[in-house]
Amino acid sequence: MDRYAVVGNPIAHSKSPQIHRLFAEQTGQTMSYEALLAPLDGFAETVASFRAQGGLGMNVTVPFKLEAHALAERLTPRAQAAGAVNTLAFGDEGMLGDNTDGAGLVRDLEHNLDCRLAGASVLLLGAGGAARGALLPLLSSRPKKLVIANRTPGKALALAEHFRGLAPQAPLEACGFEGLAGLDFDIVINATAASLAAEAPELPPAIYASGSLAYDMMYGATPTAFLVAADRAGAARLADGLGMLVEQAAESFALWRGVRPDTTPVLAELRRQLAGG
Repeated sequence: MDRYAVVGNPIAHSKSPQIHRLFAEQTGQTMSYEALLAPLDGFAETVASFRAQGGLGMNVTVPFKLEAHALAERLTPRAQAAGAVNTLAFGDEGMLGDNTDGAGLVRDLEHNLDCRLAGASVLLLGAGGAARGALLPLLSSRPKKLVIANRTPGKALALAEHFRGLAPQAPLEACGFEGLAGLDFDIVINATAASLAAEAPELPPAIYASGSLAYDMMYGATPTAFLVAADRAGAARLADGLGMLVEQAAESFALWRGVRPDTTPVLAELRRQLAGG
């Protein structure tokens, strides 16, 4: 049986085995998918062992995405741009590293949420790995304007400068949170880790345009602190990152198996479970 896995530390919480099992059942693929706990100093050895046992591909989660980027023998353009890898594929041409996070975000926004990015004004909060992984797919969707804002302005400015080198014509700006005063946006995406601490970035008032969407890459059984704050600040629509999780998994599945699963029923099942149904 074709073998795949997700590797991380911790890993017991991962929904990836269930997601890929549902994808395999839906598409008639004969494969197994397991969760592997790698020692913090043993990522490369875990990958090598799984590959030697006949494994064909792996998803990579915290804290190993940078190590996976360094370990891969070939990189897709989006993995090169992200500087991190969340998907490995093993083949005759070596180990391919990809990053499907940004593509999963865009797919969730446009397909599941019917939120058109082309011509929209977009605010991306944060300048860490999550923001970096999202930028190239977001820019490829042709927004009217994309602003990176971070609590530390220098990190946002450096990230914008890097991506201007990759996409010189991109309508890309950067600032600190205070620099957002007087601006408003159609789509506001939280790529900070604030929600992990049940906190929300401190943003100026009135950043949400009429009909705007507030999107948090994090998700939970109840709305995150960011989404609660966005609702109070006037966002017309709220969405969490569960759809992004499913869509990035579908991107990995398509890379490995050559078929793209229908994510709608899988997302609905995860949402039902999250709500305690």
